[in-house]
Amino acid sequence: MRVIRGLHNLQASHRGCVATIGNFDGVHRGHQAILQQCREHAARLGVPLAVVVFEPQPREYFAGDQAPPRLTRLREKVRLLRRHGVDQVLCLPFNEALRSLTGREFIDRVLLAGLGVRHLVVGDDFRFGCDRQGDFALLETVGQACGFGVEHTRSFEIENERVSSTRVRTLLASGNFCAAARLLGRPYTLDGRIVRDQQLGRTIGAPTANLPLLPRPLALRGVFAVVAERENGERYRGVANVGFRPTVGSTRPMLEVHLFDFSDDLYGQRMTVYPCARLRGEVKFDDFAALKEQIARDQASARRYLAAAAIDDDSALPLASAPLGGEAAGSHSPPFDSSSAGSAADANDG
Repeated sequence: MRVIRGLHNLQASHRGCVATIGNFDGVHRGHQAILQQCREHAARLGVPLAVVVFEPQPREYFAGDQAPPRLTRLREKVRLLRRHGVDQVLCLPFNEALRSLTGREFIDRVLLAGLGVRHLVVGDDFRFGCDRQGDFALLETVGQACGFGVEHTRSFEIENERVSSTRVRTLLASGNFCAAARLLGRPYTLDGRIVRDQQLGRTIGAPTANLPLLPRPLALRGVFAVVAERENGERYRGVANVGFRPTVGSTRPMLEVHLFDFSDDLYGQRMTVYPCARLRGEVKFDDFAALKEQIARDQASARRYLAAAAIDDDSALPLASAPLGGEAAGSHSPPFDSSSAGSAADANDG
């Protein structure tokens, strides 16, 4: 699969494709249905399937820290798009130059001159361009004149409700990893490369593998029972903290993973972490003694929960449908206010 960063990197070999446009945050089962729809047309026309995404995502550009948290980094999004049959990803920098394009200019520069689109699949409520005049009707009109087909995405529902990134975020915030996995078509994961940090965990008997997170709102915050997978495929039970570590005064988010009964050097390796059950929210403790006592309780809770679980494959992971009991009052700190995410975010979360 080819990843093309910016219009200036498009070449003649990239032209002539079936395309779709969106955030594809999470690449959930609704997105997968869109990709299947596109694959059918790509096979019929004998052309590649292209997905157009934006960095940052448009709502991040306009709303900053008030934008909904991401489910997937670009690296993970690209990997998932490849898994679902995408041939090329055009990643456009969402900046003032792109934001300033009118709807017709976007069509001319990106879809026609850039990609040479043969068929386009987008939501019938898709809007684009600085003038907000870019819509499904304009795409149909230009498509008829310029020789490319346009159709709207098929709706995909589970339990009579449309699958969306907003629904997945809400389920993760509530500790329902089982239902989130049904919507994603896979367990939710966090991943990254392990770095050296302050190594404070070693001083309190809980050494951790530390994975930096993007400085954006987090889809998860708190302490979780987890299964962690190394690059070689080996899996281990453990406990993890996701967030800003308020007791040590950190200003950047970090995923800290303590693997049970493990002592090898992991620095520089990539790790994939499967949150299985929420234990509690992040809490600022008065001192390290109190933190150490709580960490011991967290480890015991995670060990009990994961003790009998098979961890060799995704289908066997013990994904909880609610937080484990005993969470401290006031410690549940959801990464965003799901009650205010609402239908407006749900309507354009692709």
